[in-house]
Amino acid sequence: MKRLAYCIFIFIGVANGEIIFSIQDLDLVINETHTIEVNSLEPKLPVRVNVTSKHDDIVSFSPTFLSSNSSPPWKIVIRGLSPGHDVVSLTAHSDLVDLSKAFARVTVERSKELATLSVVVGWIYFVAWSVSFYPQIYENWRRKSVVGLNIDFVVLNLIGFVLYSVFNCGLYWIPSVEAEYFEKNPKGLNPVQLNDIVFSLHAACVTLFTLFQCLIYERGGQTLSKVAGLLTTIFGVIIVISFILPFFKVMGWLNFLYICSYIKLTITLIKYIPQAVMNYKRKSTIGWSIGNVVLDFTGGILSMLQMIINADNYNDWASIFGDPTKFGLGLFSVLFDIFFLIQHYILYRGASSKMYDLS
Repeated sequence: MKRLAYCIFIFIGVANGEIIFSIQDLDLVINETHTIEVNSLEPKLPVRVNVTSKHDDIVSFSPTFLSSNSSPPWKIVIRGLSPGHDVVSLTAHSDLVDLSKAFARVTVERSKELATLSVVVGWIYFVAWSVSFYPQIYENWRRKSVVGLNIDFVVLNLIGFVLYSVFNCGLYWIPSVEAEYFEKNPKGLNPVQLNDIVFSLHAACVTLFTLFQCLIYERGGQTLSKVAGLLTTIFGVIIVISFILPFFKVMGWLNFLYICSYIKLTITLIKYIPQAVMNYKRKSTIGWSIGNVVLDFTGGILSMLQMIINADNYNDWASIFGDPTKFGLGLFSVLFDIFFLIQHYILYRGASSKMYDLS
């Protein structure tokens, strides 16, 4: 009886044994190799474990399996073959070992120079987009007026950045939400980085300040339009309902954050329209800071450039053409910026600085 109890104890210990890769994110260039150490608290491997990857042409590895009864640590040599993203992981036809963390996400790039260029471009557009809010704030302060700045645009922009901040902060800082994400994407990366949080919170704050300027400065009788009010109400109802549902276990908090992000994407598609229409009706861009447009245009162009650089460096053109949402939204914003530049420098270049009543 004691022997049976001892055997059961050992069996449970092995069943709960976790095998872990020393690193789970690996960057290689073509023909570069790296050795990953695989560890376990168990003294022996109870079953044969196979080393696998999702693709045959991106990486190679050796050995292709870990023998049963072998002892840790084990070493797996991974070589980059061609640009792309792959996952090297361990599999076994047994539940005697826990392989949930026995994987490495491998990125193979054409050159480190392109990767460095991508990082530099990324920081430049991050700065351009972050600074782009201030020319409008300065313009409002200098004129002590927001005539020419469409309030619908400001309100929609604020809602969008608040929801973007909610999504970023929720997925980055709330452990239960992050756990929910990894449950659905066990070998994925958290898509939110610290710079995303900094940008979104900063954008929400400066846009809120811009709205405050709209309340205290001359605005020529302009108020929130009925269309913008209706959209704001619809968005509000969707958000409130989506916020309540997780409490009744109808859906998870991650889905609530996704709904926030979808509304943000919708706002990105429509927020420029009121400003473009106002400029057309006034036949003037006075009051609408061209500095904001130039910096936003710069950030948008560089954002798309970074996506193209990464697509080429990692042979990941599907990230653009297979799922065109991010690239398409960036292109959409750039096209509106071009339209605003045409309005400012060509169509309404000689417009008077007269204060228009927009009521």
